[in-house]
Amino acid sequence: MPNEGLTVVTTNYVPGMKITNVIGPCFGLVVRSRGIGGNFVAGLRTIVGGEIKEYTKMLADAREHAIQRLEENAKSMGANAVVAMNFDSSDLGQSMTEVVAYGTAVVVERESTKAEPVSLR
Repeated sequence: MPNEGLTVVTTNYVPGMKITNVIGPCFGLVVRSRGIGGNFVAGLRTIVGGEIKEYTKMLADAREHAIQRLEENAKSMGANAVVAMNFDSSDLGQSMTEVVAYGTAVVVERESTKAEPVSLR
């Protein structure tokens, strides 16, 4: 479940908002490994080719978990938004994968709209 009141975007700004404070880098890190059974089934699938659904699901879940940790980190820093969010991943050994979500923790507020001139007639 996403953190309420926190906006995460891949762009360098949040549309309709202005950045009032740049807090700094934030991240969420997850390391996952498939169990022996999952590795066995995935190994069999490599023989015939095609998508290895067990790994696809594991990596999708890891990305969601990394975003949740990113949001927790940003909120603990006092941010209400994260801009320039991105993912990175790498293999650790033969059976583990690291997934990190990272970005810049910022404070944003709604851009003020300029009032239209009022006629005194």
